[in-house]
Amino acid sequence: MRVLPFPCIRPVPEHAAEVAALPYDVFDRAEAAAYVADRPLSFLNIDRPETQFPPEQDMYAPEVYARGADLLRERIDDGTYIADGNRSYYIYELTMDGRSQTGVVGVCAVDEYEDGTIKRHELTRAEKERDRIEHIRALGCQTGPIFLTYRDQPVLDIIIGAAKTATPLYDFTDDEGVHQTVWEIARPEAVEALHAMFEKVPCAYIADGHHRTASAVKVAQAMRDEAREAGTLTGKEPFNFFLAVLFPASQLTILPYNRVVADRAGLDADGLIERVRTAGFEVTPAESAVTPERAGVIGMYTDGRWWRLEPTEELTATAAAAGPVAALDVSMLQDHLIAPILGIEDVRGDPRISFVGGIRGIEELERRAGTEGVAFSMCATSIDQLLAVADAGLLMPPKSTWFEPKLRSGLFIHRIAK
Repeated sequence: MRVLPFPCIRPVPEHAAEVAALPYDVFDRAEAAAYVADRPLSFLNIDRPETQFPPEQDMYAPEVYARGADLLRERIDDGTYIADGNRSYYIYELTMDGRSQTGVVGVCAVDEYEDGTIKRHELTRAEKERDRIEHIRALGCQTGPIFLTYRDQPVLDIIIGAAKTATPLYDFTDDEGVHQTVWEIARPEAVEALHAMFEKVPCAYIADGHHRTASAVKVAQAMRDEAREAGTLTGKEPFNFFLAVLFPASQLTILPYNRVVADRAGLDADGLIERVRTAGFEVTPAESAVTPERAGVIGMYTDGRWWRLEPTEELTATAAAAGPVAALDVSMLQDHLIAPILGIEDVRGDPRISFVGGIRGIEELERRAGTEGVAFSMCATSIDQLLAVADAGLLMPPKSTWFEPKLRSGLFIHRIAK
């Protein structure tokens, strides 16, 4: 792995807590506007610049992205941000509900995404890529770090642990109750030690941020073409690298990514349950909400009641024989229930289906399902399953994983153009 230190644009310590924001895609448009209303320094103002316009404004218009760029310049000019000239790494620790994960902030090579050293497990959608492409181009910066993971490296853990004995650069608890601690690694000996250890890491995996990665890569490819035509391409330009935080896999927490379908596709509740049984699931009525405690258990809520679904031995064997993706709970649910019974083949584009991160709770599933819909509660995909699918060069169904805590945006910015 080529993981390099970089000159970071970052908030001054006294404003870090006000600046740090959840990723742009956690919010819908109304939620983003409400969030920034009394948080003028939140990075979400820059990440979602349509919040600076009336609700009827086209959020993808050039002037919207230009406003984001203006806001970043204003924050640098007024001293909220500094442009640190040191080529540094940063240690980034997030602690939530008593559990910590500690990663290294650096920049990773676009080449290693292209050659498969940095592995993905999801497809991306062109329209979502376009938004971040325009955002990166307007700002001349990458602002949302990619969440990468790697198989644990004990020596790296020792180096990171030693770095954490220093005085933190940032140390605060955010609005969501997540404690955020950041240390800067600028001493040449420590920088070289981290650089050398990452060279021993054979590969990394995208945990979260497939669209941000794809967008950064496409911007890099376009800028390479422009530099190549101008005869100035060296391969060392900042746009050849993208901003990332790399965490050891054992420290990560994956929550379920649940599903809600808006209707029963013309079936009443009894008819739906009969079709589910016929499809190869054992269906048991539940006295209360079903929160699956292991793989192979799915909760189904419809018409005010919960049901516990478990694939039969025959269905389980059939799915396992088809490979690691087909054996995932999310795949069995999609392939044998949501598609054939509820009629949703295109889960990326069909407006009848929505996805609910596990952190929102069971009550949110019941609320969204209402009286006519169907909600499904899932057991979380494991990190081992994610790594196995990516190693096999395969792709998971959309919305298979929900990582918590989310990386905050605005703490680390990588400038790729003047």
